[in-house]
Amino acid sequence: MLDHDVRTATPQDYDAIAAVVDEWWGRPVLPLLPRLFLDHFHRTSFVAEAEGELTGFLIGLLSPSLADEAYIHFVGVSPAMRANGLARHLYERFFDLAREHRRHVVKAITSPVNETSIAFHGGMGFTVSPPIPDYNGPGRDLVTFERTI
Repeated sequence: MLDHDVRTATPQDYDAIAAVVDEWWGRPVLPLLPRLFLDHFHRTSFVAEAEGELTGFLIGLLSPSLADEAYIHFVGVSPAMRANGLARHLYERFFDLAREHRRHVVKAITSPVNETSIAFHGGMGFTVSPPIPDYNGPGRDLVTFERTI
């Protein structure tokens, strides 16, 4: 992994993330990441930087309703920084945080067309579901991920 500084996120990180997330995905995804995630879950989220530039982030939370679970809502790594272990490092940091809070299951979701995410999560030891029809409402099929930590 290249030299990245990884730190706990702050609400002020939202603008930098919002400025790059659509470009990093190559499609409009910002509506999936409203500011409220960093306003309310910044202590369980991480930001990676190198030479003062945002290189990656992970937005996660400890479930307030399911005492054994944590959830990774959104993860991004700059296209120039992919395939160097940064995403894996962000996940491992989140797993450590979840364990510190006595969470034993981490979950996430993605679109069935996001083959890169599906392969990454499988490689990280997550159980990958087949697409679940209407998971997020009519016509909104999603793939779920679950990993015991």
